[in-house]
Amino acid sequence: MRKIDIINACTDLGVAVNGAALGPDKLTEGLDKVNISNIYRVYADESNKELERENKRKNLKKINEFNKELYHTVLNCIENGNFPLTIGGDHSLVIASALASIRENESLGIIWIDAHGDFNTFDTTITGNIHGLPLAAIAGYEKKELVSFHNHNHYKYENTVIVGGRDIDPLEIENLKDAGVKVFSTEDIRKDGMTKILEEAIQIACKNTNGMHISYDLDVIDPKIAPGVSVPAKDGINLEEAYEAVEVIIKHKDQLKSLDLVEYNPLRDKEERTKIIAKTILDRLIDHI
Repeated sequence: MRKIDIINACTDLGVAVNGAALGPDKLTEGLDKVNISNIYRVYADESNKELERENKRKNLKKINEFNKELYHTVLNCIENGNFPLTIGGDHSLVIASALASIRENESLGIIWIDAHGDFNTFDTTITGNIHGLPLAAIAGYEKKELVSFHNHNHYKYENTVIVGGRDIDPLEIENLKDAGVKVFSTEDIRKDGMTKILEEAIQIACKNTNGMHISYDLDVIDPKIAPGVSVPAKDGINLEEAYEAVEVIIKHKDQLKSLDLVEYNPLRDKEERTKIIAKTILDRLIDHI
């Protein structure tokens, strides 16, 4: 069993909804596991948060400052020989966690378990919410303004996979087609099963690489089951599929170099239903990766 460093990435600057910054501390309250070495906390400057829809670069400077700090925190964990498990927070934080991991591991694939593609650019984004751009930045498709702290490898398109995608903007779809990124939809999961889809995603991510980074966004789960997310998307995966994904990840833990669990928003939760699900996922991962 490897030693794990938990990194609470407390930010919701990437989305024009408040609350996700509170998620990491809620999920790690009372967390006491023998294989956890450290729990780090990185907090974004939430003062004067920009919310204007017309602003296509909302909170860009503060997001970059936060991600630079988070990037070096994750690097430090890996350099100390520990497994980095980053808890968010909105999905823009994964620009830091995923790029830190590939810097240390040289060549990785990435699996993006998410209702959304997060493959917009500043030219194609409709909302200007930067949590809709991180996968494009990580893959080097939109990196100019978001990754100044990282002068190293990016994830190759052919090793980048989205699992559970169902709420993807029209121009974002064109970006994904242009890059050649593989997208498995929620419908694909219903048709073939989570295990088969995720096993295929792992094969794609790990082909000719040193392993993979996985980013698990809780909004992949149907909001009727898990309402506590900032941007819910209807017709998501069910609870059995959500937990099944965790078991597949555990099965392939030797190929797993880093992991995120993101987008829990306690202000949007109902009767702590999403918190219970997220903590179940988190506990299972910590105990077995």
